[in-house]
Parts: sequence; C-alpha cells; structure tokens
Amino acid sequence: MSHAPAPPAEAGADAPPRSNAVVAVLAFAGIVVSLMQTLVIPIVPELPKLLDAPASDTAWAVTATLLAAAVATPVMGRLGDMYGKRRMLLVSVVMLIGGSVVCGLSDALVPMIAGRVLQGLASGVIPLGISIMRDELPTERLGSATALMSASLGIGGALGLPAAALIADTFDWHVLFWTSAGLGVVALACVLLFVPESKVRTGGRFDLVGGMGMAVGLVCLLLGISKGADWGWTSGTTLGLFVAAVLILLAWGWWELRIEQPLVDLRTTARRQVLVTNLASIAVGFAMFAMSLVLPQLLQLPAQTGYGLGKSMLVAGLCLAPSGLVMMATAPVSAAISRAKGPKVTLMIGVLIVAAGYSLNIVLMSQVWHFILVACVIGAGIGFAYGSMPALIMGAVPASETAAANSLNTLMRSLGTSTASAVAGVILAQMTTDFGGYALPSENAFKVVLAVGAGAALLAFVVASFIPRQGAAAAGAPLAQPASEPARATAK
Repeated sequence: MSHAPAPPAEAGADAPPRSNAVVAVLAFAGIVVSLMQTLVIPIVPELPKLLDAPASDTAWAVTATLLAAAVATPVMGRLGDMYGKRRMLLVSVVMLIGGSVVCGLSDALVPMIAGRVLQGLASGVIPLGISIMRDELPTERLGSATALMSASLGIGGALGLPAAALIADTFDWHVLFWTSAGLGVVALACVLLFVPESKVRTGGRFDLVGGMGMAVGLVCLLLGISKGADWGWTSGTTLGLFVAAVLILLAWGWWELRIEQPLVDLRTTARRQVLVTNLASIAVGFAMFAMSLVLPQLLQLPAQTGYGLGKSMLVAGLCLAPSGLVMMATAPVSAAISRAKGPKVTLMIGVLIVAAGYSLNIVLMSQVWHFILVACVIGAGIGFAYGSMPALIMGAVPASETAAANSLNTLMRSLGTSTASAVAGVILAQMTTDFGGYALPSENAFKVVLAVGAGAALLAFVVASFIPRQGAAAAGAPLAQPASEPARATAK
C-alpha cells in the first residue's frame, strides 16, 4: 500500500478501505488508553493490603496516572507536530505496554506507581489520533471519525469499569494489567500495519524549557486539586502548590510568548474560537466526571440507607457501560449536525442533554433502570459535546499545529475532571449521615453534586454561545492556513 503524500481526496480507489482501517485502529487505540483511568478503580479499596502500604500512599496509583497524563498530553502533541504523529503515537502505546508489564509484575508500591506513571504518559494517543485523521482522511469522513476518536475518552472509561470489575472478581488482580498489556500489543501491531505516517510537520527544535515549565506548573496545580481534600484546602502544602502553580505558569506563559518555536503557541490558543472552546471543555469535563463519581456510589451503598441500591461494583459498572455504547453511536450523528449547523450548535445541544440527564437523575434514583437511563442520556450529551470539539479546534488552527492544539483541548477536559473530583469530594465529605457508626454521604449530598454537574453543563452552554459561528461546510474541514498566520510570521 502506497503512502505517497497525495491529498486524501486524491487517494483513489484505495481511500475508503484504508480510511476505514485508520479510523478503526485509531479509535481502538484511544479506547485502550482511556481504559487506564478506570483500570484500578475496582481494586482501590484492596490496594493497601495488596501492596502492603498505607491507603494514603496507595492512592498515588490513581494520582500518578492523572499527573503523568497532564504532562504528557501537550508534550506528545507538540512532538507529534514536529517529528511525526504516528511515531509519537507508537511511542505512547509502547509506554502503555511497558507500564502495564511493570504493574503486572509488581507486588510493591514503588513499581506500581512507576508503572501507572508510564500508563499515564500514553494519554497523548487521543489528540495524536485526531491529528492523524485530519491529515489522512477525506473531508467527508473527517467529522464522524474525529467525533468517534474524541468520544473514545469517555467510551473507554465507561466500558472499562465493568470489564475491570469482572476481571478483578474472577482472577488475580495482576491479570488487569496483563490484559491491558495485551490490548496495547494489539493496538501497536494495528498501528504499524494500517496507520500511515503523516507528511505534515513543523520541524524545528523542541522547547525543553517550556516543556519543563508546563510540566512543573501543571503538576503543582493538579496535585493541589487532587490532594487538597486530604491535606486540607487551607494547609500550607495545598496553598503553596497553588501559589507555585500560578507563578510558574505565568513565567511559562512569558517564556512561550518570547521564543520563536514555543511548546504551545499562545497566540493561536488566544484566538477566540480556540480559547472559548477550551474554556467550554473545562466545564464539559467537569460535567462528565460527576456522573462517574455519583452513580457508582449510589448503586453500591447499602440498601438500608434508604437511597443506596446495595449492588456490586460489577453491577455498577454494567449500569454505566451502555453510556459508552451511546457515545459511540452518537459520533456520526454529532458529525452530521456539525456539517449541517456547525460544531458550535452540536456542542450546545450536547451540554443541554447532559444538564437534562443530571436533572433527571435528581428525581429518578431509586431503581437500577433509572441509573441506566440517566447514564445513557448523559452519555449521548457527552458524545455530542466531545465530538464537536475537534472540529472547532481544527477549524481555527493550521494543520501543522493540529496535534498540539488538540492536546491542549484534551488537557482542558482533564482539568475539568480533576476539579470535579475535588469539588464532589468536598460536598460528599461535608454532607454526611450516620449509618451504624460510620459517616456516609447523605442523599442530599449526592443531589447537590448532581445539581452542580447540571450547572457545569449549563455553564458550558453559556460559554459555548460566545464561540464564533462557523459556516456549516467548514465543520471539521482541514484548514490550510489561517489568514492571520502570515501576518504573525512577518511580525516575527
């Protein structure tokens, strides 16, 4: 099969089957990587015993992956634009496999955390995959393909929870990681066989100072958000991390504006369409994660509480799994609406559906089917919202900056999910009820979190209303070079 640098539209009769293979392989890789976020959830309560370590230390098995993903996503996106998106995609999948093997061989805390860091470093797969699609697919396929790739972040999480619970209940816990390693090997082989290397590159030198500055700033920010409840929001450690994050990220922004080849082109990200889309992405990420926090807990709390359903982790995961399938099914619908009305409209429809799902859950939370219905409604909204974001980003940046721009958008979603975890944790910890001598989150606490999730979705709607309206035909279409780009290049 030839990978000559011809435009996708001129690829000839080979284009449809090759396009199908590229889409399927990249979406599969995205789902495999997104599984890493929910992989250890079923065994989190058992980790102190399994690793012979305090619970406060074993919590790093989750936190380390979050921090590594935050650092890796923008860095791998920039490296992909510079040195080849497929090459960086392969590096990411290899890190996932390596991390899974390390965890599969571990019985102690340090190697487990090291393996989870490697798994987190693979998170660049989704923005890299979106960028490869932009370079390789015909225009008519691009919208639905990128919508599916973007939604794979939620699809993997929804499908991964019941699968991980089933494996953890049936086999030794190490099988979780050997399974993820096996899926990674399959993804690696498929990428090698079916995904061509993009010819669109920026070249240049990697901004090492910018990479280190962003990494340290993000780690300080996300560490403060994720551990603030444990350390105390007014503790010196938490406040110190937030102050350090602000100072470091301000210095980083100053540096990025001064150099010719920055890690993140802040002038591009300041364009109204990119900036507002990223702000909306934070609110959407917040709204999405509230579902993952509330629904499993309500399903698993003892029925004697009067509002819990007393189900197992496996049943809770199975109740959420249909939402992943709904996200997958809505990808082509999202693309069709974006083509007809523009991706801004698709995003606004999606967040309204999410808000409706949370509102529905406030009044329907007493039967298993209530949670399945709510998960499907919210999943449909997330599918619309996530599917529209790559089209909005790609409609405002040149092809040579696609991976970096999509990576930053993915990072904004992660910032939203991290904030949701912290806010929900505070609410559930403060609004409790006594159950047999144990403090459990009250029914009203869950309803407040659901209301906050609905509010975040409505906030995303308001923010999205400020996105400039695109022509319907432009939705997801490759952008050769923004009109402002030559002027900026001359200014340098």
